[in-house]
Amino acid sequence: MFEIRDLHVSYGKVTAVRGVTLTARPGTVTLVLGANGAGKTTTLRSAAGLHKPDSGEVVLDGTAITGRPAHWIVKRGLVLVPEGRRVFAPLTVLENLRMGGYTTARGELAGILDRVFEMFPVLRERQDGPAGLLSGGEQQMLAFGRALMAQPKIMMLDEPSMGLAPTMVETVLGSIRAMADSGIGVLMVEQNAEAGLEVADDVAVVSRGEVVFSGTAKEAASHSLVLRAFLGDAALVTEN
Repeated sequence: MFEIRDLHVSYGKVTAVRGVTLTARPGTVTLVLGANGAGKTTTLRSAAGLHKPDSGEVVLDGTAITGRPAHWIVKRGLVLVPEGRRVFAPLTVLENLRMGGYTTARGELAGILDRVFEMFPVLRERQDGPAGLLSGGEQQMLAFGRALMAQPKIMMLDEPSMGLAPTMVETVLGSIRAMADSGIGVLMVEQNAEAGLEVADDVAVVSRGEVVFSGTAKEAASHSLVLRAFLGDAALVTEN
């Protein structure tokens, strides 16, 4: 179980996150929706140890990890896949994957790598080539694979479908569902509400640094007025 409890985060005098509370359970996808500037990315970065919160708690399996260094947090099972994928373009695909396993015991790396290749066969095919030559969708799969090399209990994903072709969005979101079905808890920030709802179990809507709605994906889909208020009229194609 992963919990962000009453998190407050500021940049100087500007408050970006005001009391956000989110949870992610093993084997489920929690979708976080909200307009640009709502505080979603700041919440994930703070939970990952990349920005110190003003107050609140981040708890993984009952242990508070708030404010711990990022590498310490990764080693305990919480991994962030950042917006924009952030692969190491000059390095090969295989080198990128090995970078993701830097906190993992050396004797376990080969077995984990095999599992990553099984989930993302294109990475096996391209393993000796530069990561920078992969397509956007392939780079996103590499970012997922790199995170999986750390054997995460919880994966936080920041805008995984951003900049991808519509056909690739479906593939990437399907991979996220598969990772959750393998037992990993997923906390996913995603602007594409319609696509995100197809794979989500739970949903939270964030506005101006606060959670204004939380419930199951089915409940969220039936509250189209709530989603429109924070994401715009194009957030959902149909109304339930």
